[in-house]
Amino acid sequence: MEMLLIGLGGCTAFDVVLMLQKSRQNVTDVEVELDAQRAAEIPQVFTDITVHFKVKGSSLSARHVERAVKLSAEKYCSASRMLEKTATISCTWEIIED
Repeated sequence: MEMLLIGLGGCTAFDVVLMLQKSRQNVTDVEVELDAQRAAEIPQVFTDITVHFKVKGSSLSARHVERAVKLSAEKYCSASRMLEKTATISCTWEIIED
C-alpha cells in the first residue's frame, strides 16, 4: 500500500515540475509529503489522501504553482485519477524560496 502512495507522489511531482518548467518558472526542487487513511474493513482501501507539495525555487509564481498542482490532480496524474475512485484526495502546497 505504501508503494501505491509513493507512485502517486512520483507521478504528481513529475507533472508539477514539467508544467512549471514549461511555464518558465525557476523550480529547483519539489518534495511531496503524503498522508493517508485506510478503511477499517478488508480490502482496507485508501479513503482519504493528503498530498502536500513543497516547491523550491526562486521568484516562483504562486499562480503557476497552484495551477500546476490542480492540473496534475484533476487531469494529468493517472495515479491520482485511479486512487480518487476510492479516496478523497486533497492537495496543498507551499513555496520555499532558494
